[in-house]
Amino acid sequence: MQIWAIFWHLRVLSSDPIVVSGIGIAKFLPILAFALVGGLVADTFNRRTIALVTQTIMALIAVALGLLTAFEHVQLWEIYVLVAIQATAMSFDSPARQSLVPNLVPQQELASAFGLQSIAGDVGAVVGPALSGVVIATLGLQWTYWINAISFVAVLIALFLMGPVDQTRSLDPRKKRVPIYRKLDFSEIPVGIHFILKQPIILSSMLLDFFATFFSSANTLLPFVARDILNVGAIGYGWLSAAQSMGSVFVALVLAQATHIRKQGKLLLWGVGLFGAATVVFGFSRSFALTMIALILLGSGDAVSTVLRNTIRQLQTPDELRGRMLSINQIFFSGGPQLGEVEAGIVASAVSTPFAIISGGIGAVLAVIFVAVRYPTLRNYNGDEEMKAGVRA
Repeated sequence: MQIWAIFWHLRVLSSDPIVVSGIGIAKFLPILAFALVGGLVADTFNRRTIALVTQTIMALIAVALGLLTAFEHVQLWEIYVLVAIQATAMSFDSPARQSLVPNLVPQQELASAFGLQSIAGDVGAVVGPALSGVVIATLGLQWTYWINAISFVAVLIALFLMGPVDQTRSLDPRKKRVPIYRKLDFSEIPVGIHFILKQPIILSSMLLDFFATFFSSANTLLPFVARDILNVGAIGYGWLSAAQSMGSVFVALVLAQATHIRKQGKLLLWGVGLFGAATVVFGFSRSFALTMIALILLGSGDAVSTVLRNTIRQLQTPDELRGRMLSINQIFFSGGPQLGEVEAGIVASAVSTPFAIISGGIGAVLAVIFVAVRYPTLRNYNGDEEMKAGVRA
């Protein structure tokens, strides 16, 4: 709800698509600055405790957005600052929270676990945007932020009920475990970088993720498409915002039930290719129905990519390096769409919104072709290779 409410809020405050670029910068710079430290923190300290702290901070950000909006005091720069603070919290939250899954689930069930994790996110991403449009139209924009703040109560309760979670924190040959309280050793950050550089399957999936989302971050322009091209209001915008996740939920349900997915590398490449091609159709569309279909297909391709690349990276990374791997991945995963928002806003402002979307989709397809040719290791990845992660059953 909050993500799409912010995009709508930007359109309310300004009719110039360049405002999207400001959000991209506000999200990306904190991640660039703190992601590597966040990964080290996740590998050093208790991941569940980190998530409790970061989720609390993000709940307070939602409260602040709601109060500013309710008192009609909110300005563009205030949204940018609060989004930047939230992105800083995410820099520490994402590596810690994502690293928890392989600490909880047996190796042979990890692929299905990641599929279920994707479903959980995608169901929220379907209900949230659609509900966001209804709430904006009936209760007011501030309530989207307040409802989001209230929803964090469930997250915090879940983390408390999870109980202690064991994790490997050291490769010290003298002992496999280290005390819970430990000082950060910043010299360990390059260890994660060197690990990824020596793993072409992980590196190539990150590059694919970055370039595809950089070129095809057109959904951030959706409020401008909804109001200026399709001429729909907040309710229609809510449905369009949910369309991508509708496709994602269906695909994630299928993948969550599949226990032995083979030719995962090729399937990943085809998924990102569909993502780019559907973006092109989205850019050309002048029909609400066709735009919905294009966004559903876009979400389907993205779901295939998300589940498979997350599974590949997690399975090929040992527990003691997972936080750092995920923090580097966060730079690629978040850097692509955030910088893509900057690029999309600039191109849409300089040329047109449809041109920004169409050219981005073409760029995503070209990125798939480049990675497929440059990294045959990814193209030939099957899915039955030796695993390095997961709880030993």
